[in-house]
Amino acid sequence: QNEKELQDVVKQQEEKMLQLIDKSGEVMRLKAEVSELKRLLQRAETEAKVLWEEMRGKEHQVDTAYIQERVMLRREVDKLRLLLVEKEDENIRLTDKY
Repeated sequence: QNEKELQDVVKQQEEKMLQLIDKSGEVMRLKAEVSELKRLLQRAETEAKVLWEEMRGKEHQVDTAYIQERVMLRREVDKLRLLLVEKEDENIRLTDKY
């Protein structure tokens, strides 16, 4: 009887340890993701600043087609970056899983 109870307690402790390991891995992944997002935000802010400076210098000769094309290209780049981050996250999950 006592041995069975001891085995149950040991099994519960093992399960708790595995849960903590899983959670710590998730925390590390989330910290890495936050770091990447901060880097991307800083980059986007820099790009926005450059564009505003460019616009300010060309107030009277703004080529709207050029600006629209740049905005469209920037959206495409952002979409591709998002896909890359999603794929990297998927690879991390698969690596962690196996």
